[in-house]
Amino acid sequence: MNTDNNELSIYALGGMNEIGKNMYAIEYANDILLIDCGNKFPDESLLGIDLIVPDVSYLVDNKEKIRALIVTHGHEDHIGGIPYLLKKLNVPIYATRFTLGLIELKLKEHKLLADTELTEITAASMLNFNKIEVSFFKVTHSIPDCLGIVFKTPEGTIVHTGDFKFDLTPATKEHADLHRIAEIGKEGVLLLLSESTNAERPGSTPSEQMVGKHVEEAFIRAERKVILSTFASNVSRLQQVVEAARKTDRKLALLGRSMVNVVEVAMERGYLEIPEGMLIDQNQINELPPEKVAILCTGSQGEPGAALSRLSTGNFRGVEILAEDTVIFAAGPIPGNERNVTKIVDNLYTIGAKVIYGSGSTSGMHVSGHGYQEDLKWMLTLLKPKYLIPVHGEYRMLHQHRLLAEAVGVEPGNTFIMNNGDVVDIKESVARQTRTIPAGNTYVDGVGVGDVGDIVLRDRKQLSEDGMLVSVLTLSKLDGKLISGPDTISRGFVYNRDAEELLKEVERLITKTVNELQAENKQQWNTIKQAIRKTIGQYLFSQTRRRPMIIPIIIEV
Repeated sequence: MNTDNNELSIYALGGMNEIGKNMYAIEYANDILLIDCGNKFPDESLLGIDLIVPDVSYLVDNKEKIRALIVTHGHEDHIGGIPYLLKKLNVPIYATRFTLGLIELKLKEHKLLADTELTEITAASMLNFNKIEVSFFKVTHSIPDCLGIVFKTPEGTIVHTGDFKFDLTPATKEHADLHRIAEIGKEGVLLLLSESTNAERPGSTPSEQMVGKHVEEAFIRAERKVILSTFASNVSRLQQVVEAARKTDRKLALLGRSMVNVVEVAMERGYLEIPEGMLIDQNQINELPPEKVAILCTGSQGEPGAALSRLSTGNFRGVEILAEDTVIFAAGPIPGNERNVTKIVDNLYTIGAKVIYGSGSTSGMHVSGHGYQEDLKWMLTLLKPKYLIPVHGEYRMLHQHRLLAEAVGVEPGNTFIMNNGDVVDIKESVARQTRTIPAGNTYVDGVGVGDVGDIVLRDRKQLSEDGMLVSVLTLSKLDGKLISGPDTISRGFVYNRDAEELLKEVERLITKTVNELQAENKQQWNTIKQAIRKTIGQYLFSQTRRRPMIIPIIIEV
């Protein structure tokens, strides 16, 4: 990467112009330090894709320089890509106690735990990687044990905030270390990488304690079962649910694999306290009076296979939501998930349940873990960076963050809005953005990683829109004449019985095309297939205005 061994480079492999898939890197001389390695979930256009993780081909090409992966916190968009990175690069990982617990779950699932070097860090930790000295500071977010990172390099100090908000009354008592942040700013910050998720929202992020009061009130009002769905990783929210259940004398059941796993890690490592005897197995739910039961489950984002989705359609074995049960969405919908959430809400109302949902400001059941505009300005004011790279946000959010930075004193022109793969080089404390490295998306499809490309996705899209038409024909190996067929099969295009005349004409055209090619002594398979696709494609479009995938299958005998 570096054209000069004394040049400092900062680049992103994920997290630019997108929400999720965060991955950044600091490179100086012969050392590369990675920050986070997350995933994101596909939209409807990526048919069959399970996850999207960063393209790490540049890192593979420079693996001898990579010293560590440092993780800011344990959300999926910051740790979800780690197993896929480790399958290509065996990188030492540094993370806090709770974050390591969540990473270990992933590594066990991928059978990578035994071969991975994991090191626990705290806000007081100091790490040295040749000419780069790394220290940390505590920030508040919607998951325990979150850190910002300070990189002291010969060129100057680089700071990455991680995901943060300034909550002076956090439910977990995990306060941001304002004194340490101000001290870092006083010492001088050359460049700041700061998250931008809520850069468009004015004001300050509300306190998490507000949610606890609303949850408790809803539990008190509820006449039957309470089903509350939230992010499994939001341990402070889980603790508030536990407290509400305790005050209303309810037993608590957990539904959803990620919920069970996170609660287990949080309890084991001392981040979540549940009174002895409160937790019950899902098989015990129906044995208790409904007013004595609360359920904590996954699915607040409308995920089709998650617990709440299955409960809303009556497909969760042994557990039902009944009329007059109270269902609480204690998480705001991530942009793009609104339709799925609305569908579940409709299903719940059809059952007759009482549903509390909507944005945090309307329902009181959720506050964001990401800083609003005043939080972002506060971080900028405390750290006083010369340069800013807004990260973790779509373009409009990064742009708004730039305006906020200029409003509090960052010089116009000193903010770099980057795409994944863009590089900011710093030499003699002067930053410039002129180069790129390979970066993009790697698609995870089942057990396949990176083996689904644009051509496969294009084919899937065509199949999903217009279906396919398969024609099987048998040709003579001796003279290329048509012996039998063609036999035509339609899938997702037209129903055979309703389109007999159309398919008969297709078969007639295929026979005519093959005979004409045979008369011209054109017997190569590729030539025949291309001619069939062209002739039949034009005919079908003229008749149906559809373009199905046409697959000729030739058998020689």
